[in-house]
Amino acid sequence: MKVGFIGLGIMGKSMASNLQKSGHELVVHDLKRDAAAPHIQAGAVWADSPRKVAEATEIVFTSLPGPLEMESVALGEQGLLSGFQKGKACFDLTTNSPTVVRKVHAVFADKGVHLLDAPVSGGPQGARTGKLAIWVGGDEAVFKRCKPVLDGFSDQAVYVGAIGAGSVTKLVHNMAGYAIQTALAEVFTMGVKAGVEPLALWQAVRQGAGGRQRTFDRIPHQFFRGKYDPPNFALRLAHKDVTLATALGREFNVPMRVANLALADLTEALNRGWGERDSRIPMSLQEERAGVQCRVEESRLQQGLDEAGLVG
Repeated sequence: MKVGFIGLGIMGKSMASNLQKSGHELVVHDLKRDAAAPHIQAGAVWADSPRKVAEATEIVFTSLPGPLEMESVALGEQGLLSGFQKGKACFDLTTNSPTVVRKVHAVFADKGVHLLDAPVSGGPQGARTGKLAIWVGGDEAVFKRCKPVLDGFSDQAVYVGAIGAGSVTKLVHNMAGYAIQTALAEVFTMGVKAGVEPLALWQAVRQGAGGRQRTFDRIPHQFFRGKYDPPNFALRLAHKDVTLATALGREFNVPMRVANLALADLTEALNRGWGERDSRIPMSLQEERAGVQCRVEESRLQQGLDEAGLVG
């Protein structure tokens, strides 16, 4: 298939190369022509503008710094839209704003062109090796038709919903990672200042209940069901543990903003009389604040757990 690729930066250059290795004819564009040199040497064709990429190919991928660049490439004077014919497809691999993606999607749709948001996760190494997740939002039929091309540079291309769903998924994933990073910085500085050697501390905690379980594996069982009885670990015990941890932080003058927010939620839940319920029940307080419930119908949830290899 003749494939267009725009944006040959740290991630894009490897994804484009893997598409070439998969046997696709490549037409490439980047603000810096030098970035395309390896691809051109491997047989790719250079295009002087996004418009010319769209005119010359059946499917286009964009991998750009952010929303402003994506919107410019898509809708600018020499942008993709001016070169696309009805029925063609564009997959935006950018970590993007769902609002911008939906706006551009609506403009494309008026011309009969398909835009799907398809942000990636796996970092530069994943882009090089093809060990890459792609979370796709948009027309599911177009996704299925184009999946063999996506499989040329990823091993986990999945459809997650309507346009914008891919971008939302990427932001959930990344925000979770950085929030956890902040919490880990807090607790490790507390542990080290309280007298434990860093490597020994890390080697120990990664073998605990939290360390042995993947972060997102904890979510479905209680939270997606809204069921916190009987408890796996009682809230009153969790409250005691977090109270002790934050007290230790104060004793050693370690700022623990995230930990104290967690303690505040645990305390609010305890004050509602939930002490004997499961320690994850404070998650329901955030559902109240956000005005949404994260519920999954039981048969669908069980299917998801089975597919993930988790005990229901």
